[in-house]
Amino acid sequence: MLSARSLFQEILDNDESFRLFCSIAASGESQGGWENGRIAALVPESERDLAAKITRHGADEDKHGRIFRALLRKRGLTPVTVPADTDYTMILERHGIGLAHHRLRADRPLTVPDIVTYLAHSRVTEQRASEQMALLRRYFADHPDVGRAVRMISGDEDNHLAYCHEELLRLAAAGHGHAIQRTLRACALAEIRVYRDVSLAVMAHMGRILGWSKATSALLALGIHAVYAYERAAGWRRMVRLRMPERRNALGGPAAAAPEFA
Repeated sequence: MLSARSLFQEILDNDESFRLFCSIAASGESQGGWENGRIAALVPESERDLAAKITRHGADEDKHGRIFRALLRKRGLTPVTVPADTDYTMILERHGIGLAHHRLRADRPLTVPDIVTYLAHSRVTEQRASEQMALLRRYFADHPDVGRAVRMISGDEDNHLAYCHEELLRLAAAGHGHAIQRTLRACALAEIRVYRDVSLAVMAHMGRILGWSKATSALLALGIHAVYAYERAAGWRRMVRLRMPERRNALGGPAAAAPEFA
């Protein structure tokens, strides 16, 4: 029977599909680390207290990239080139979501509206990351090869989401509420389209590697389109709500070290 658990298990059990999965994940996390590092360096003077948390966010993303590469090494595998149609982070950037890379490469300080854009983009994408890792944690928290990595990354993503809620609420209280809600809505509606397209692309690549039948591939595509239909109708709203998190000051300390993989 086709299920999320059986699908992930099939991907984990095959070296080539696992190689692609970890390569895609490592690339996205490393890109996020670079982006957060540049944002931390360019934070406006009025938001300097935020710089340490952005730096911690970037350090966590770098750590996740290292973890996925370590999982590959543990199985004697090397990363593959990430297919362009599966590069979630770069596709979002091309759609104008978040801060443009040419802006981050400049040495001009960011503005408070730039910080609003960054945090709104992060709040939406961290919602997705937190949910995806919660799903993996549900099925593979005790897996002998990937369990420790799944548990650590899932906890980090939950911290990142909590941090975004707390900082956006702080900025809303400072008078940026309308800009925050407008930016969150635009990010969420764009993200669900990109997530649909990237999911279809990833499943197509996996299907070729694993030799899925046309019926299996069609069923998975139907499920992806069904998720998009739900998110387009109402599900996107979960990505724009703001509430004070139980985890306060979630990024207020140094990043935890990545686990060692024998």
